[in-house]
Amino acid sequence: MAICRRTSILIGAISCCLLPAHSFAPTYPRQSTVTLDASSESAAESLSLFSPCKINLFLRIIRKREDGFHDLASLFQAVGFGDTLNLSLTSGDDDKFSCNMQGVPTDSSNLVLRALQLMREKTGKTAVYFDADLVKRCPAQAGLGGGSANAATAMWGANELMGRPATLDQLIEWSGELGSDITFFLSRGTAYCTGRGEIMTPIDPPLPSGAKLSIVKPDLGLSTPMVFKALDYDQLSAEDPQLLCDTFLNDGVVETDDKYYINDLEQPAFDCLPELKALKEELLQVKGFDHVMMSGSGTSIFCIGQPEDMESFMNDFDSRTGVSVFNAEFINREEGSWFEAP
Repeated sequence: MAICRRTSILIGAISCCLLPAHSFAPTYPRQSTVTLDASSESAAESLSLFSPCKINLFLRIIRKREDGFHDLASLFQAVGFGDTLNLSLTSGDDDKFSCNMQGVPTDSSNLVLRALQLMREKTGKTAVYFDADLVKRCPAQAGLGGGSANAATAMWGANELMGRPATLDQLIEWSGELGSDITFFLSRGTAYCTGRGEIMTPIDPPLPSGAKLSIVKPDLGLSTPMVFKALDYDQLSAEDPQLLCDTFLNDGVVETDDKYYINDLEQPAFDCLPELKALKEELLQVKGFDHVMMSGSGTSIFCIGQPEDMESFMNDFDSRTGVSVFNAEFINREEGSWFEAP
């Protein structure tokens, strides 16, 4: 029996069953595990941490709030595609940040640098600074939470290098100050998220690792504000998000009926980019995929399962100009350890 339990900053619980685990061929070189050990007498001086992406197995928009944000309800799942954050202590009096991907801001607006500054403020360790090198693979405007994952990874890593002054519950609480999806990445890999996305109910134990999926990302991007601006509230689903969560966790991601794969942001995204809808319709015709849906506010489309003819699939889509395919799998992490690349 899996229990969806809230952390100490939340209230309530739900019960649900999990799907069986699947095996999947590794696609990443394995990175070292960082284990939280309260008995450790000294902290490491450098870490190399995997920063996973996420998909939304369902995404319901509940209402627009008075502050302009939207209340949502979604089942988040970590996947074994993402970035690498190399983090080390520095003797300087300022943080250093570098990134291999053009267009990623390297000033104080970057979420990694903001996360490091937040950790100093919250822990009182104001004289500790870091050298951060981010190796990005996750594209921007993908709906995969890449930037949010980078921030959560930076918070976890900074806490390790500082000697673990903060508890996990504190990291979860503080993360909400940085953004909506960051809190999720401090779960074990599966979580039911509400509010703006920052109110997290961890699924414990999480969905088993190893379930196969392909992420298809066109070069076209959409900003989240643009998608919400095009949202037609009359077309929102009326499905109870708690029922959706229970259905996924009881029936499993493969056996869950297609009608429960709901993303209320597909309509506005497809209205903004009709070619995105056409791409989804193409992917629905690929034999071997059990479910196909856009993740988050787009523009990535995830496909649960594995093509019967992988070579033909990759030739048809990954070789196409303006489209990238990332084959991945569900991942989770052990209590007290960070995520590892598969």
